[in-house]
Amino acid sequence: MSLFRTIALHRNIHKLLIQRFSTHVRDEVKESMVSKEAETHFGFEIVKENEKWKKVHKVFEEVADSYDLMNDAMSMGVHRIWKDIFIERLGPIGNGIRLLDMAGGTGDISFRYMKHLQNSPAAQRIPSHVTVCDINQNMLDVGQKRWKRLNLSTAGDTIEWVCADAEKLPFDDASFTVYTIAFGIRNCTHIDRVLAEAYRVLKPGGRFMCLEFSHVNNEYLKRVYDQYSFEVIPPMGQILANQWQPYQYLVESIRKFPTQNEFKRMIINAGFKCVQFENLTLGVVAIHSGFKL
Repeated sequence: MSLFRTIALHRNIHKLLIQRFSTHVRDEVKESMVSKEAETHFGFEIVKENEKWKKVHKVFEEVADSYDLMNDAMSMGVHRIWKDIFIERLGPIGNGIRLLDMAGGTGDISFRYMKHLQNSPAAQRIPSHVTVCDINQNMLDVGQKRWKRLNLSTAGDTIEWVCADAEKLPFDDASFTVYTIAFGIRNCTHIDRVLAEAYRVLKPGGRFMCLEFSHVNNEYLKRVYDQYSFEVIPPMGQILANQWQPYQYLVESIRKFPTQNEFKRMIINAGFKCVQFENLTLGVVAIHSGFKL
């Protein structure tokens, strides 16, 4: 074999080895990326980010029909007071309001808002519009049935029901005057994306309001609350709704949610101004509020 052919052969072998090495490295990187796929929490369980929404979706599919009954049982009816206060904190909301009630499911917040509108002076009032939005169609179905049973006189105010993801809303920029989300944001995988979408769909001057379970700031109450949450609520779910695991998740998810001040910083980072929060029942729940200015 001539010297030139030997050199060419070595070059080809070298090139082949480099190609195989590069392919091996790429495969290892891909495998590493898959194995290191972003993770998040589902209650106290660590799961892949793309799995959480499926698990949360399943939870609310399973509890949709008994959701209102369990809310009453778990909070001994206090959730109704929290929601009434939440609507009161909206304050004077004026005419022609467009409200997006995200994670609105069974309609608790939207129906309170519609009743609030009815109590407003009728003279020269411009009708308002409510969009109840939830990622789970089962929850929306329950809400629509409740709405029909209520048979409220809306005086020109309208309501619609939309199944959509809070992280990817199907609405135009600056479409709404008010964005509310009650007991829903802690179930979202990327809270920052939810807040960014809320900011996007609000008009300038629009208001963001969130009602969510939070962190108790009294040590004695915290011990009692934790004991009640973990030892009473899941068995209650089993007895009343024949569901243990969904309610185990619900109490765990509360403990994984950011503290009041951490969540406040997240809202500010999303671009909202005049951000503040108010604890209810010593921090069992909190109302967070901000404006798009």
